[in-house]
Amino acid sequence: MKFTILFIFLFIVSGCVYKHNVYNDLITIDVTKTDYPKKELLIQDFMDVEYIALETKDNFYNQGLIQDIGQDIILVTNRNDDGDIFVYNRSGKALRKINRKGQGGEEYIDFTQIVLDEVHEEIFVNDILSRKILVYDLFGKYKRSINPKKGYGSKYYTNIFNYDRDNLICYDKYNKENAFVLVSKRNGSITKEVRIPIKEKILIYQINGSQMVTPGYYPSIIPYNDDWVLVELSSDTIYTLSRDNNLNPFLVRTPPTQSRENEVFLVIRFLTNQYYFMETFRNTYNFNKRTGFPRKYLVYDSQERAVYNYAIYNGDYTLKKEMYMVATTPVNHIIA
Repeated sequence: MKFTILFIFLFIVSGCVYKHNVYNDLITIDVTKTDYPKKELLIQDFMDVEYIALETKDNFYNQGLIQDIGQDIILVTNRNDDGDIFVYNRSGKALRKINRKGQGGEEYIDFTQIVLDEVHEEIFVNDILSRKILVYDLFGKYKRSINPKKGYGSKYYTNIFNYDRDNLICYDKYNKENAFVLVSKRNGSITKEVRIPIKEKILIYQINGSQMVTPGYYPSIIPYNDDWVLVELSSDTIYTLSRDNNLNPFLVRTPPTQSRENEVFLVIRFLTNQYYFMETFRNTYNFNKRTGFPRKYLVYDSQERAVYNYAIYNGDYTLKKEMYMVATTPVNHIIA
């Protein structure tokens, strides 16, 4: 299976070849260790890189934030909250601009994520301010809304993906019981609850009076091979959800999360067949200096069965500049 990451104008979309991987051995990561050896990689060593120049013309230019990429369609937005959704074809030709921002029942106040369903020619706009997902066709015509299930502290879905023809896979980090669910695209009903065993729900933030800061966005649902990797920070174990809906342990962190001894947490950023790119951060913040949540960037080499600190370089650039798999987010099982 081919996973593509694109460099779109100044932004990346690159690709890597995924092969079937059998999870024979449970990987263990010590999140407190700081002296892992360093590995340098070229992105071309493990990914196919494709460059697409997005067409610009009068009233059709943007900041290039990629929301989703399909076989025929690319969805792009700005990095502000102007509500514009730019629709391109796969070659980067500008097709149309959609904007349904507003306060009406068929409009979104803002969006955190947009998911493309090319089979049904629909766009799913995740609006956490109105606490619903709004569905439009590829021309911006409103079709319906999906309201997240309430209960167990639920607020809204913080991460959504196109799961199959009939369902989205969603994550609600505030839900204390069943944060991962499969949701009907038609009516928003829960078609399956995926329960990750945890002792206590942990939310990561720091508070100083009226100020609250968080470590920022991290993916909780990551496409990998034909499976989905599910990251719940309250659990010591990261699991994979297979297409036949079986939950299997994939990776375990140590020391235990629930011990709260070190307040260090592990997230996965990106996975290829050989390399698993991860990140640890410590739950601390200095409000005077406005700095905190210090991070370490790790990669697990599945062939060598070893963990490294890492730096990645783009072999197409004459300037050797380090980069990390932080902004590189898989949008589906094929493209990042």
